[in-house]
Amino acid sequence: MDLSLALEYTLTLTRDLQARVLMVGAGGIGCELLKNLALTGFGEIHIVDLDTIDLSNLNRQFLFRHEHIGKSKALVAKEAAAVFNPNVKIVAHHANIKDMQFHVEWFRGFKLVFNALDNLEARRHVNRMCLAADVPLIESGTTGFNGQVQVIKKGITACYDCTTKEAPKTFPVCTIRSTPSQPIHCIVWGKSYLLNEIFGTSEDQAALDVSENEDNASEIAELKKEAEALRKIRESVGTEQFSEMLFDKVFNADIVRLRSMKEMWKSREPPKPLEYKTLMSQAAEALAAKDQILKDGQRIWTLEENLVVFNDSLDRLSKRMLKLLATHSDDSQKPTISFDKDDEDTLDFVASSANIRSYIFGIEAKSRFDIKQMAGNIIPAIATTNAIVAGLSVLESFKVLRGEYDKAREVFLTPFAPQRLLGTDRPRLPNPECPVCSAYTVNINVDLSKATLNDLVEYIKQQLGYGEKEFAVNSDAGLLYDPDETDNLDKNLNELGIKQNSFVTVVDEDDEDTFINVVINIQEAKLADKPIEGLQVDQEHKIPRRPKTVLTIQSNGVGQTNGKRTADGEPKDPKKRSVAEDEVSPAAKKVKNDDDVVIIDDDAGTGAIEIID
Repeated sequence: MDLSLALEYTLTLTRDLQARVLMVGAGGIGCELLKNLALTGFGEIHIVDLDTIDLSNLNRQFLFRHEHIGKSKALVAKEAAAVFNPNVKIVAHHANIKDMQFHVEWFRGFKLVFNALDNLEARRHVNRMCLAADVPLIESGTTGFNGQVQVIKKGITACYDCTTKEAPKTFPVCTIRSTPSQPIHCIVWGKSYLLNEIFGTSEDQAALDVSENEDNASEIAELKKEAEALRKIRESVGTEQFSEMLFDKVFNADIVRLRSMKEMWKSREPPKPLEYKTLMSQAAEALAAKDQILKDGQRIWTLEENLVVFNDSLDRLSKRMLKLLATHSDDSQKPTISFDKDDEDTLDFVASSANIRSYIFGIEAKSRFDIKQMAGNIIPAIATTNAIVAGLSVLESFKVLRGEYDKAREVFLTPFAPQRLLGTDRPRLPNPECPVCSAYTVNINVDLSKATLNDLVEYIKQQLGYGEKEFAVNSDAGLLYDPDETDNLDKNLNELGIKQNSFVTVVDEDDEDTFINVVINIQEAKLADKPIEGLQVDQEHKIPRRPKTVLTIQSNGVGQTNGKRTADGEPKDPKKRSVAEDEVSPAAKKVKNDDDVVIIDDDAGTGAIEIID
């Protein structure tokens, strides 16, 4: 690059860097990213984060100090980063990015958005808002030593939802209650079942699969019986007999019942029930060292030591519950104690309960440190990984600011891979089946105080061009309308859970000339003449049609290829090649017309033909 081109590039980039950018999240990646953005010289940086600073953040979120504990991450990050570059304007928002104030028009005011989030729901929301506002997004994330940076631009690259994300793990009741085989099964039992039955909301099974199938049905019925027994024990909170009653119920009587089901143990070792008094008689040494045991969370406790921690945590939790009950009024909700990984009382109870149960079922015990990670769903965070990913995000932002999406890369940090530390790939193309970015986006103003579902349906028919087509309207809560579901038409949109920044999806149910899905973003506004109008009043909507289904004919009947991604991200299949008209066999010519593309599988030796409409 000669001097004049280099100067032009520098001047252009300097101008681009004066743009307003948004950073969502001020945690591990966010602290590093904000520092980089400030030092790079971005003109105006907005930060949004709803969290406050916790002691556990200080080992990697370097903008925060001990005196900041309990304060807003966004506000403290703003003050700390301002020192790096006083010429940069930093605006902090201590709020949830899903709040109504952060609407599509607000997003549209930024030239670029950076995600530095740690949860799936918020990532998906920002992805949808950036697509609706047509603002480029740089998505990033880390897991331990691994990291990733992805550029997302509507219509050019894949969005965050173009690939399926793993659903939160649930466990069948029959496994958790009767046949645990892994430490996590015992941990979930202690956290989501036992703790909730005694100190929380009875039968809170957020982590349990309670579907009424054949395997689970009998356990669900037994669960209800045991819940009643536990409620009686719960009434003994604070008494001298409380620990013994609970221990003998869950670690003796319940285990004896399980052992009586002979069929269950034909192919596995049956559990071993424990007696409270017998175990206590063996725990004298552990009792004497109780304070030291409670401080030592890195070591795996013995069975007797777990009993000591079990009793001590129950005593602490009982005192807390009695204090809460003493201040409880009859007209208020009954107080509860729920699990928190940073709450020593609940963590000790779950850790000791899980380990005692693990011993009964012959499962490996875990240290309290390990159980805290597993019960709290903690993903190890490494400061160096955060720093590398934040730096990569800024490097990709230069390409985005210049509109050079052809030069953008999806970057993977994989230090234990046999190849390079950093692996790069061209951004994936949008997935044509993606329910988010493959849809046609419409932004509308809605007077939520008077607009009904019928008003929305009529707007879809008249303004979006659906006319007499049959279609369905869905929200995050489920189906709102289709030709057979008209009960909600007279209801106000507010009643149906539609509010500022809500998204509704229109699905064309016609088989011929089918529109692709339409995603409508709701913007609240006071309208004088009508309940709904487009943001651009005279805009003519030309909704693309859904591509016809690909017809694949192959001799083996499988109907799939073995194409692989290349280093540059382009799918290739060495067995298939496009052919010109004069290369097509007579058999192929019989099915080929001007609109067909014919591909010959010439390596297979079968003469298979793939015809794509």
